[in-house]
Amino acid sequence: MAGDAAILVLQHIACEPPAAYEDELVDRGLRLHRVQLDEGEPLPSRGEFAAIVAMGGPMGTYDEAAFPWLSAEKRFIARAVRAGTPYWGVCLGAQLLAASLGAEVGPGAAPEVGVGRVRLTDGAATDPVFASAPAVFEALHWHGDTYELPDGAVRLASSTQYEQQAFVFQRAYGLQFHLEVTASLAQEWLEVPAYLDSLERVIGAGQAALLLERVANASSSATSLARTLFGRWLDEVVGVSAGSSQLVENRSASSEPPVVSPGL
Repeated sequence: MAGDAAILVLQHIACEPPAAYEDELVDRGLRLHRVQLDEGEPLPSRGEFAAIVAMGGPMGTYDEAAFPWLSAEKRFIARAVRAGTPYWGVCLGAQLLAASLGAEVGPGAAPEVGVGRVRLTDGAATDPVFASAPAVFEALHWHGDTYELPDGAVRLASSTQYEQQAFVFQRAYGLQFHLEVTASLAQEWLEVPAYLDSLERVIGAGQAALLLERVANASSSATSLARTLFGRWLDEVVGVSAGSSQLVENRSASSEPPVVSPGL
């Protein structure tokens, strides 16, 4: 990772921060520049970023009429990824990556909501990030959209309900599932009407407590795997090792206070 370049985080709703991924960034002492697009914050017009992390949100990649900034974000992602900037996209972030690469994104046959199994594909066996991951693991799913595999991409994971769960294109990774979420963060999601509606359509009204229990039971192993995979991406793709002297800025309000150095 060259010089003092920061990790750019694209966030689409306050309750979907990088969570466990951000914990890994903080522990490595990496600078973080957050853009909250749903709050009207602009994409950077200049500046060098070592990598991009794009998180989830309740909107679809095709909802430009309601969220005009989506068009600019997709163009931004396409330019960055095709120029070789490492990218880590989660849920909406994965769908934005697929759309930016020209793949179709749209509603799946039915929403996939709850804790469920993800299975690695044969393509994961030689991938620098996923090669050491368990062949089957549990993750939180909370989405109704899916995507076609972009041209030139390699599928890394699938589930019984959704064939597209993870893929890699050059130095860019898209993960449809959530490993980064704790039960407390999932509780915040339930306060978002669009998220609660999707949950109740799938598992029934009044079943939020059941989901939170399952997330709590799975979160320890899930967040550990999240940090392992993300750490390998930082090491092998971004090229930054643990123990960097770079510092974190603009940490989310719900997180621990940022580490700030003089002059930041």
